[in-house]
Amino acid sequence: MRAKKILVTGGAGYIGSHTVVELVRAGYEPVILDNFSNSERFIITRIRKITGRNVPLHTGDCAFREDVARVFRKEGHFHGIIHFAALKAVEESVSQPLRYYRNNLGGMLTMLEAAEQYRVPNFVFSSSCTIYGNPDKLPVRENAPVRKAASPYGETKQIAEQMLETFIQSGVPLKAVSLRYFNPIGAHSSGLIGELPLGVPKNLVPFITQTAAGLRKILQVYGDDYSTPDGTCIRDYIHVVDLAVAHIRALMYLERKRTRTFYDVFNIGTGRGHSVLEILRTFEKVTGVKVPHKIAPRRSGDIAKIYAAAGKAKKELRWHAKRSLEDALSSSWAWQSQFLSIEAKRKLGQSKSPS
Repeated sequence: MRAKKILVTGGAGYIGSHTVVELVRAGYEPVILDNFSNSERFIITRIRKITGRNVPLHTGDCAFREDVARVFRKEGHFHGIIHFAALKAVEESVSQPLRYYRNNLGGMLTMLEAAEQYRVPNFVFSSSCTIYGNPDKLPVRENAPVRKAASPYGETKQIAEQMLETFIQSGVPLKAVSLRYFNPIGAHSSGLIGELPLGVPKNLVPFITQTAAGLRKILQVYGDDYSTPDGTCIRDYIHVVDLAVAHIRALMYLERKRTRTFYDVFNIGTGRGHSVLEILRTFEKVTGVKVPHKIAPRRSGDIAKIYAAAGKAKKELRWHAKRSLEDALSSSWAWQSQFLSIEAKRKLGQSKSPS
């Protein structure tokens, strides 16, 4: 029996690449569509090395109908779509809102049109905990009021979820879930794939690892005057491999649904919050490397604290986070340590990447 084919937009990216690996492990046949605007081509070679499969790659933009149509003409029928491709930096979205609206919402629109046109039965959307804005209660549950987002990035996730739900309510034969992730960190145990931001990192852990490696002089901690125990922001940090597995469980959940039309949302997190300084201290403890840091002004779009209530995913998706914070941070450092030469070349303006 032939494996079920899954189209993964943004499959060369951080979360996408780990999910492609887990799809192969689970017996699916992933196909990658990526424009490499925020990823590196050598990651495809690494995915193929980990999986032992020649995972198909199509270079293109999921917001362009012709690029998407070309994939379907070549590959034929897909059992499902996992839609990752989007711009994702909160701070950047504040300074470039129109770019985020055009890219993130345009991509969602094109992929929903493709799902209808090519009769794709299952759809998993990469959403975010930023859709909750600044929640009233913690841990935040899926039925919490959706407040005004703190950034244009968060707004695009809110609107994209609304697009997906309204599309399904129109009666189109599509089963879908939105996975509202919290903060992914860590890397694959092989050390072959991990988070590799282009330019200055926008997320905490890559900034920590690059500073620890000497590629950056000092880590800036954005704000120490939040209403938290140590004054720094609190987030729910989840190992990227656990997050990747959640997408496979979401597909299986949709397959179990005996209906042609369905929609639901799930938090994907650990259920526990950690502050920026707590993450920094834990990193130094597990690696033995001191990270120079200083307090900087708050960033636009950041909220004080958020962490998940993850019970719904445990019950319905039969999923829960298994890997520890220490595991995530040690794997991030192992990944960074292998790629000092890559980062050094990038710092010097060189673009050559390894295989």
